[in-house]
Amino acid sequence: MINYNQLLVVIDPERDRQPALSRALEVADKTGAAITAILVVYDFSYDMTTMLSGEEREAMRDAVVKDKAEWLKNILANHTSQPIDVVVEWHNRAHEAITHYVTDNHVDMVIKATKRHDDFASILFTPTDWHLLRRCPCPVLLVKDHAWPAQGNILAALNVGTEDREHAQLNEKLTSIAQDYANLLIANVHLVNSYPGTPLNVSIEVPEFDSATYNNSVRNHHIEEMEAHAKKFKIDFKNCHVIEGMPEKVVPQVAKKIDCELVIIGTVGRVGISAALIGNTAEHVIDELECDVLAVKPDGFSSRR
Repeated sequence: MINYNQLLVVIDPERDRQPALSRALEVADKTGAAITAILVVYDFSYDMTTMLSGEEREAMRDAVVKDKAEWLKNILANHTSQPIDVVVEWHNRAHEAITHYVTDNHVDMVIKATKRHDDFASILFTPTDWHLLRRCPCPVLLVKDHAWPAQGNILAALNVGTEDREHAQLNEKLTSIAQDYANLLIANVHLVNSYPGTPLNVSIEVPEFDSATYNNSVRNHHIEEMEAHAKKFKIDFKNCHVIEGMPEKVVPQVAKKIDCELVIIGTVGRVGISAALIGNTAEHVIDELECDVLAVKPDGFSSRR
Protein backbone atom coordinates (compact mmCIF):
# COMPACT_ATOMS: atom_id res chain seq x y z
CA MET A 1 0.00 0.00 0.00
CA ILE A 2 1.28 3.45 -0.93
CA ASN A 3 1.71 5.52 2.20
CA TYR A 4 3.11 8.89 1.20
CA ASN A 5 3.18 11.66 3.77
CA GLN A 6 5.58 14.09 2.10
CA LEU A 7 6.18 14.75 -1.59
CA LEU A 8 8.98 16.99 -2.83
CA VAL A 9 8.35 18.52 -6.24
CA VAL A 10 11.28 20.09 -8.06
CA ILE A 11 10.33 23.31 -9.82
CA ASP A 12 11.96 24.19 -13.14
CA PRO A 13 12.71 27.95 -13.25
CA GLU A 14 12.94 27.86 -17.06
CA ARG A 15 9.31 26.94 -17.73
CA ASP A 16 5.89 28.28 -16.84
CA ARG A 17 4.15 24.92 -17.19
CA GLN A 18 5.18 22.60 -14.40
CA PRO A 19 4.34 18.95 -15.23
CA ALA A 20 6.00 17.76 -12.03
CA LEU A 21 3.74 19.99 -9.95
CA SER A 22 0.66 18.73 -11.77
CA ARG A 23 1.71 15.13 -11.14
CA ALA A 24 2.46 15.88 -7.48
CA LEU A 25 -1.00 17.37 -7.03
CA GLU A 26 -2.52 14.25 -8.61
CA VAL A 27 -0.57 11.91 -6.34
CA ALA A 28 -1.33 14.03 -3.28
CA ASP A 29 -5.03 14.02 -4.11
CA LYS A 30 -5.01 10.21 -4.16
CA THR A 31 -2.77 9.66 -1.13
CA GLY A 32 -3.38 12.65 1.13
CA ALA A 33 0.32 13.53 1.12
CA ALA A 34 1.58 17.04 1.76
CA ILE A 35 3.62 18.79 -0.93
CA THR A 36 6.75 20.87 -0.65
CA ALA A 37 7.94 22.74 -3.74
CA ILE A 38 11.70 23.20 -3.96
CA LEU A 39 13.53 25.59 -6.24
CA VAL A 40 17.31 25.47 -6.32
CA VAL A 41 18.91 28.70 -7.50
CA TYR A 42 22.42 29.95 -8.05
CA ASP A 43 23.76 33.00 -9.85
CA PHE A 44 27.25 32.20 -11.16
CA SER A 45 28.09 35.89 -11.24
CA TYR A 46 28.20 35.45 -7.46
CA ASP A 47 31.54 33.67 -7.94
CA MET A 48 32.99 36.84 -9.42
CA THR A 49 32.06 39.11 -6.52
CA THR A 50 34.89 38.17 -4.17
CA MET A 51 36.00 41.82 -4.17
CA LEU A 52 32.76 42.72 -2.38
CA SER A 53 32.36 42.56 1.37
CA GLY A 54 30.73 39.58 3.01
CA GLU A 55 27.65 41.67 3.78
CA GLU A 56 27.34 42.80 0.16
CA ARG A 57 27.63 39.27 -1.18
CA GLU A 58 25.07 38.05 1.34
CA ALA A 59 22.70 40.87 0.34
CA MET A 60 23.07 39.92 -3.32
CA ARG A 61 22.32 36.28 -2.56
CA ASP A 62 19.33 37.13 -0.39
CA ALA A 63 17.91 39.38 -3.11
CA VAL A 64 18.05 36.56 -5.66
CA VAL A 65 16.48 34.06 -3.25
CA LYS A 66 13.69 36.49 -2.32
CA ASP A 67 12.92 37.24 -5.96
CA LYS A 68 12.74 33.55 -6.85
CA ALA A 69 10.59 32.79 -3.81
CA GLU A 70 8.04 35.36 -4.98
CA TRP A 71 8.11 33.90 -8.49
CA LEU A 72 7.58 30.41 -7.07
CA LYS A 73 4.61 31.53 -4.96
CA ASN A 74 3.00 33.02 -8.07
CA ILE A 75 3.56 29.79 -9.99
CA LEU A 76 1.92 27.78 -7.22
CA ALA A 77 -1.01 30.19 -6.98
CA ASN A 78 -1.65 29.76 -10.70
CA HIS A 79 -1.70 25.98 -10.37
CA THR A 80 -3.67 25.31 -7.20
CA SER A 81 -5.34 26.75 -4.14
CA GLN A 82 -3.94 23.86 -2.07
CA PRO A 83 -1.39 24.99 0.53
CA ILE A 84 2.12 24.04 -0.54
CA ASP A 85 5.29 24.71 1.41
CA VAL A 86 7.93 26.69 -0.45
CA VAL A 87 11.67 26.06 -0.19
CA VAL A 88 14.26 28.05 -2.15
CA GLU A 89 17.78 26.72 -1.78
CA TRP A 90 20.93 28.57 -2.84
CA HIS A 91 23.27 25.90 -4.22
CA ASN A 92 25.39 25.43 -7.33
CA ARG A 93 24.62 21.70 -7.42
CA ALA A 94 20.88 21.19 -7.51
CA HIS A 95 21.02 17.44 -6.90
CA GLU A 96 22.97 17.92 -3.68
CA ALA A 97 20.50 20.46 -2.33
CA ILE A 98 17.57 18.18 -3.19
CA THR A 99 19.20 15.06 -1.73
CA HIS A 100 20.12 16.88 1.49
CA TYR A 101 16.55 18.14 1.85
CA VAL A 102 15.20 14.62 1.30
CA THR A 103 17.52 13.18 3.93
CA ASP A 104 16.80 15.88 6.50
CA ASN A 105 13.01 15.99 6.05
CA HIS A 106 11.88 12.38 5.58
CA VAL A 107 10.58 12.90 2.04
CA ASP A 108 8.73 9.89 0.58
CA MET A 109 9.15 10.72 -3.12
CA VAL A 110 10.83 13.32 -5.31
CA ILE A 111 8.90 14.37 -8.42
CA LYS A 112 10.75 16.12 -11.22
CA ALA A 113 9.87 16.90 -14.84
CA THR A 114 12.03 15.76 -17.72
CA LYS A 115 12.65 17.87 -20.79
CA ARG A 116 11.84 17.22 -24.42
CA HIS A 117 14.73 17.54 -26.81
CA ASP A 118 13.37 19.59 -29.72
CA ASP A 119 15.78 18.22 -32.33
CA PHE A 120 15.00 14.56 -31.80
CA ALA A 121 11.52 14.69 -30.24
CA SER A 122 12.79 12.61 -27.37
CA ILE A 123 13.20 13.05 -23.65
CA LEU A 124 16.40 14.72 -22.52
CA PHE A 125 17.54 13.88 -19.03
CA THR A 126 19.64 16.54 -17.35
CA PRO A 127 22.71 15.92 -15.16
CA THR A 128 20.51 16.69 -12.15
CA ASP A 129 18.16 13.85 -13.19
CA TRP A 130 21.02 11.35 -13.37
CA HIS A 131 22.51 12.42 -10.06
CA LEU A 132 19.13 12.05 -8.35
CA LEU A 133 18.66 8.60 -9.84
CA ARG A 134 22.03 7.55 -8.43
CA ARG A 135 22.04 9.32 -5.08
CA CYS A 136 18.57 10.25 -3.89
CA PRO A 137 17.60 7.77 -1.15
CA CYS A 138 13.84 7.93 -1.81
CA PRO A 139 11.99 7.03 -5.05
CA VAL A 140 12.36 9.55 -7.87
CA LEU A 141 9.49 10.07 -10.31
CA LEU A 142 10.54 11.65 -13.60
CA VAL A 143 7.48 12.86 -15.46
CA LYS A 144 6.36 13.98 -18.89
CA ASP A 145 3.58 16.42 -19.64
CA HIS A 146 0.74 13.93 -20.06
CA ALA A 147 -2.16 12.36 -18.18
CA TRP A 148 -2.39 9.07 -16.31
CA PRO A 149 -5.64 7.66 -17.72
CA ALA A 150 -7.64 4.99 -15.92
CA GLN A 151 -7.15 1.43 -17.20
CA GLY A 152 -3.67 2.34 -18.39
CA ASN A 153 -0.63 0.10 -18.07
CA ILE A 154 2.19 0.09 -15.53
CA LEU A 155 5.37 -1.82 -16.35
CA ALA A 156 7.85 -3.12 -13.78
CA ALA A 157 11.31 -3.94 -15.16
CA LEU A 158 12.71 -7.00 -13.39
CA ASN A 159 15.70 -9.32 -13.43
CA VAL A 160 14.12 -12.60 -12.40
CA GLY A 161 16.97 -14.77 -13.68
CA THR A 162 19.40 -13.46 -11.10
CA GLU A 163 20.78 -15.38 -8.14
CA ASP A 164 21.81 -12.12 -6.50
CA ARG A 165 19.88 -11.64 -3.25
CA GLU A 166 19.78 -7.85 -3.52
CA HIS A 167 18.34 -8.02 -7.03
CA ALA A 168 15.79 -10.65 -5.96
CA GLN A 169 14.57 -8.46 -3.11
CA LEU A 170 14.39 -5.50 -5.47
CA ASN A 171 12.25 -7.55 -7.90
CA GLU A 172 9.71 -8.10 -5.15
CA LYS A 173 9.78 -4.46 -4.12
CA LEU A 174 9.27 -3.23 -7.69
CA THR A 175 6.36 -5.60 -8.26
CA SER A 176 4.67 -4.60 -5.02
CA ILE A 177 5.05 -0.92 -5.91
CA ALA A 178 3.63 -1.58 -9.39
CA GLN A 179 0.57 -3.22 -7.84
CA ASP A 180 0.15 -0.36 -5.39
CA TYR A 181 0.18 2.17 -8.22
CA ALA A 182 -2.19 0.01 -10.25
CA ASN A 183 -4.66 0.08 -7.36
CA LEU A 184 -4.16 3.81 -6.94
CA LEU A 185 -4.62 4.63 -10.62
CA ILE A 186 -7.00 1.80 -11.60
CA ALA A 187 -4.37 0.46 -13.99
CA ASN A 188 -2.97 -2.88 -15.18
CA VAL A 189 0.35 -4.37 -14.09
CA HIS A 190 2.82 -5.77 -16.62
CA LEU A 191 6.22 -7.31 -15.90
CA VAL A 192 9.18 -7.38 -18.27
CA ASN A 193 12.41 -9.34 -18.08
CA SER A 194 15.17 -9.53 -20.66
CA TYR A 195 17.70 -12.33 -20.96
CA PRO A 196 21.03 -12.53 -22.80
CA GLY A 197 21.45 -14.34 -26.09
CA THR A 198 24.23 -16.78 -26.91
CA PRO A 199 27.66 -15.14 -26.55
CA LEU A 200 28.95 -14.70 -30.09
CA ASN A 201 32.58 -15.36 -29.18
CA VAL A 202 31.66 -18.74 -27.67
CA SER A 203 29.79 -19.77 -30.82
CA ILE A 204 32.78 -18.86 -32.96
CA GLU A 205 35.59 -20.18 -30.78
CA VAL A 206 33.90 -23.46 -29.76
CA PRO A 207 32.45 -25.10 -32.90
CA GLU A 208 30.89 -27.97 -30.95
CA PHE A 209 28.96 -25.52 -28.75
CA ASP A 210 25.21 -25.98 -29.30
CA SER A 211 23.97 -22.39 -29.27
CA ALA A 212 20.33 -23.35 -29.86
CA THR A 213 20.25 -25.65 -26.84
CA TYR A 214 22.00 -23.04 -24.71
CA ASN A 215 19.60 -20.32 -25.80
CA ASN A 216 16.54 -22.46 -25.11
CA SER A 217 17.91 -23.36 -21.69
CA VAL A 218 18.43 -19.71 -20.75
CA ARG A 219 15.02 -18.72 -22.12
CA ASN A 220 13.22 -21.53 -20.26
CA HIS A 221 15.00 -20.64 -17.02
CA HIS A 222 13.84 -17.02 -17.25
CA ILE A 223 10.30 -18.03 -18.19
CA GLU A 224 10.09 -20.43 -15.25
CA GLU A 225 11.40 -17.78 -12.87
CA MET A 226 8.95 -15.21 -14.24
CA GLU A 227 6.03 -17.64 -13.93
CA ALA A 228 6.93 -18.32 -10.30
CA HIS A 229 7.32 -14.62 -9.57
CA ALA A 230 4.05 -13.70 -11.28
CA LYS A 231 2.20 -16.48 -9.48
CA LYS A 232 3.49 -15.22 -6.14
CA PHE A 233 1.96 -11.81 -6.84
CA LYS A 234 -1.15 -13.19 -8.59
CA ILE A 235 -0.31 -11.52 -11.89
CA ASP A 236 -1.65 -13.08 -15.09
CA PHE A 237 1.23 -14.50 -17.11
CA LYS A 238 -0.23 -12.96 -20.27
CA ASN A 239 0.97 -9.63 -18.80
CA CYS A 240 4.52 -10.94 -18.45
CA HIS A 241 7.09 -10.29 -21.14
CA VAL A 242 10.25 -12.43 -21.28
CA ILE A 243 12.33 -11.37 -24.26
CA GLU A 244 15.87 -11.99 -25.47
CA GLY A 245 18.04 -8.90 -25.65
CA MET A 246 19.61 -6.14 -23.65
CA PRO A 247 17.34 -4.43 -21.08
CA GLU A 248 17.96 -0.99 -22.58
CA LYS A 249 16.31 -2.24 -25.77
CA VAL A 250 13.73 -4.69 -24.44
CA VAL A 251 12.16 -2.51 -21.73
CA PRO A 252 11.48 0.51 -24.00
CA GLN A 253 10.15 -1.79 -26.75
CA VAL A 254 7.64 -3.39 -24.38
CA ALA A 255 6.72 -0.03 -22.84
CA LYS A 256 5.93 1.31 -26.31
CA LYS A 257 4.08 -1.83 -27.37
CA ILE A 258 1.67 -1.76 -24.43
CA ASP A 259 1.55 2.06 -24.40
CA CYS A 260 2.31 2.23 -20.69
CA GLU A 261 2.02 5.36 -18.58
CA LEU A 262 4.64 4.43 -16.01
CA VAL A 263 7.76 2.27 -15.94
CA ILE A 264 9.10 1.25 -12.55
CA ILE A 265 12.77 0.40 -12.48
CA GLY A 266 15.30 -0.39 -9.78
CA THR A 267 18.67 1.22 -9.33
CA VAL A 268 20.81 -1.05 -7.19
CA GLY A 269 22.75 0.91 -4.60
CA ARG A 270 26.28 -0.41 -4.89
CA VAL A 271 29.66 1.25 -5.10
CA GLY A 272 32.68 0.93 -7.35
CA ILE A 273 32.69 -0.90 -10.69
CA SER A 274 29.56 -2.88 -9.84
CA ALA A 275 27.63 0.33 -9.25
CA ALA A 276 28.88 1.81 -12.52
CA LEU A 277 27.80 -1.23 -14.53
CA ILE A 278 24.40 -1.58 -12.91
CA GLY A 279 23.85 2.16 -12.94
CA ASN A 280 24.67 2.39 -16.63
CA THR A 281 22.17 -0.35 -17.45
CA ALA A 282 19.38 1.43 -15.59
CA GLU A 283 20.27 4.77 -17.11
CA HIS A 284 20.37 3.37 -20.65
CA VAL A 285 16.90 1.91 -20.11
CA ILE A 286 15.54 5.19 -18.79
CA ASP A 287 17.14 7.17 -21.59
CA GLU A 288 15.07 5.26 -24.18
CA LEU A 289 11.68 5.60 -22.48
CA GLU A 290 8.94 7.98 -23.59
CA CYS A 291 6.78 7.73 -20.49
CA ASP A 292 7.01 8.51 -16.78
CA VAL A 293 9.72 6.66 -14.89
CA LEU A 294 9.75 5.76 -11.20
CA ALA A 295 13.27 4.86 -10.05
CA VAL A 296 13.42 2.89 -6.81
CA LYS A 297 16.39 2.10 -4.57
CA PRO A 298 16.76 -1.16 -2.62
CA ASP A 299 16.00 -1.23 1.08
CA GLY A 300 18.88 0.01 3.16
CA PHE A 301 20.27 2.33 0.49
CA SER A 302 22.19 5.34 1.78
CA SER A 303 23.30 8.26 -0.34
CA ARG A 304 26.27 8.72 1.97
CA ARG A 305 27.89 5.37 1.38
